[in-house]
Amino acid sequence: MKYGFVTVAAAIPRVKVADTHHNILAIEEQVAMAEGKGVEIIVFPELSITGYSCQDLFRSQLLVEKAEQALMHLLDFTRKLDIITVVGMPVAVDDVLLNCAIVVQQGTILGIVPKTFLPNYGEFYEKRWFASSLDIITKQLYIAGCPVTISPEPKVFINSDGVKFGIEICEDLWSPIPPSDNLTLAGADIILNLSASDELIGKHDYLRQLISQQSARTISAYVYSGCGFGESTQDVVYGGNAIIAENGKIIAEAARFMKEPQMMITQVDVERLRSERRANTTFTMAKHKAIIAEVINTKPTEIHDFTLLRNIDPTPFIPKTEDMRRSCEEILNIQTSGLAKRLDHTGCKHVVVGISGGLDSTLALLVAVRAFDYLKLDRKGIHGITMPGFGTTDRTHDNAVNLMKSLGISIDEIPIAKSVIQHFEDIGHDINKHDVTYENGQARERTQILMDMANRVGGMVVGTGDLSELALGWATYNGDHMSMYGVNASIPKTLIRHLVRYVADNDVDEQSRLTLLDIIDTPISPELIPADEDGNISQKTEDLVGPYELHDFFLYNYLRFGYRPSKLFFLAQTAFNGHDPSVGKYDDKTIKKWLSTFFRRFFAQQFKRSCLPDGPKVGSVSLSPRGDWRMPSDACSSLWLEEIAGL
Repeated sequence: MKYGFVTVAAAIPRVKVADTHHNILAIEEQVAMAEGKGVEIIVFPELSITGYSCQDLFRSQLLVEKAEQALMHLLDFTRKLDIITVVGMPVAVDDVLLNCAIVVQQGTILGIVPKTFLPNYGEFYEKRWFASSLDIITKQLYIAGCPVTISPEPKVFINSDGVKFGIEICEDLWSPIPPSDNLTLAGADIILNLSASDELIGKHDYLRQLISQQSARTISAYVYSGCGFGESTQDVVYGGNAIIAENGKIIAEAARFMKEPQMMITQVDVERLRSERRANTTFTMAKHKAIIAEVINTKPTEIHDFTLLRNIDPTPFIPKTEDMRRSCEEILNIQTSGLAKRLDHTGCKHVVVGISGGLDSTLALLVAVRAFDYLKLDRKGIHGITMPGFGTTDRTHDNAVNLMKSLGISIDEIPIAKSVIQHFEDIGHDINKHDVTYENGQARERTQILMDMANRVGGMVVGTGDLSELALGWATYNGDHMSMYGVNASIPKTLIRHLVRYVADNDVDEQSRLTLLDIIDTPISPELIPADEDGNISQKTEDLVGPYELHDFFLYNYLRFGYRPSKLFFLAQTAFNGHDPSVGKYDDKTIKKWLSTFFRRFFAQQFKRSCLPDGPKVGSVSLSPRGDWRMPSDACSSLWLEEIAGL
């Protein structure tokens, strides 16, 4: 395990029914291939040594004995291999036959897990040949020359890195209370399933949902391997399902109905799963009802070179293409409903929004329009105010005015230069000194205007600040930091463009659409410093605090999973540069620089987040001090910055 990632594989060999010699060689071939690719745990289908579809041949003493001989061959083959191999075979224990998973490493049987729930309906009649784990008592036996304890109690295996895994077999997953429920509550990070599910119309979709939901309910990784080509097609067909899920998301899946052997290799993030479990109090409470599991330690292993096999999403806040339309509509509905409820509760029929011509204020205005339409209120109750100052450009000013006109809201223009100059004279500040006082004085003057206008019209100020700005503290305290309701408080900067574009393409007239598209293309800026000699924006936010796509990447993965800086650095390298940091979008020096900026600002600016106005939570990451994020305003960042310095 490196950076919390464990490399796992679901393998589907091409079997021959009842030919244990052929089957064990096919298994060993895939084990060798997996070992060469750094796989730490590999799982094969149910009864993979004999084939699942032997039917009454399972009553043959010869077949059971040959299966044990094949297992001995596998033990010899794996004697010098660190990979943990899990295969299926029938095991005779006194007067019963069990359908078992055998866990093998370094030539040793680490444990045997018998199947609990045996199907006895439709085309499956396993009770004809096998007994359940519930039918046996704990017993010591020798199998393939190894002493092994077999019992009905759940078993959790622990490897040398502390990674825990449990096993269930096929029908176990389909039962009302799968063994994996107790295995995960007993600490298993990964569940392995040896299966033999046949193919029926619609069954595959249900299976995928089942695996996905079980991994979500148990906050685990689920590695599923089902029988494929070579099994008997006398009455049913086995398509070969290799599926790997992590906390509800399928991250790897093999093609079905393939003639050749299949092996899906990926990495599951155990650190991420454990972080999710720690944050889920329901999961913790459920442990009180868990059955005590037997703990089995695996063999120590050598340290191998690590290569990340997973794709890391560089834009975790952004819905994927197939979900974009539905997700944008849902996000906008959440924002709209939040504001509409606040207006309905207060009986307020007026809102005030400061419109700068930038993305944040544009989205806030679009949400206000949707809320007024939803409540059947006159859009003239939306008071858009543009407040040009020392850094306002013609482009942003004209876009602000044009958008307000095309949307049919009330428009006010209140220049702030005269008031700010008077204020600077009052406090003795040199207007030619473009420092934080120069910038924040403008931001606070604008907020004062908005608040006082809200009093005058009997309305409330709708905040425009977004999640990314809150994380970095890129807001003037008691300036744009303050409002009566912040509709963008849970929307990251990288997502806002997509939401505005969605509205442009679906919800507005042509003139509004053209204005929105130009706003999307405008550089992000607070426009607090005078424009350049050509009248263009001279102060670009991302030049000052860093690329928002990097900061949003750090923000999501830190708040969601609590990753340490070294892992964030590694994941950012992979997300933005693939597996070659020298040729990617950001070199290591750049990633390290902005990672340091992120943590320095994130810790230093908590005092602003501690007194945020109300606003709707939209996604899984929020910085509301009343719910999702409670942090001391004077917490020390030295541990995080020291680790970054050592990268």
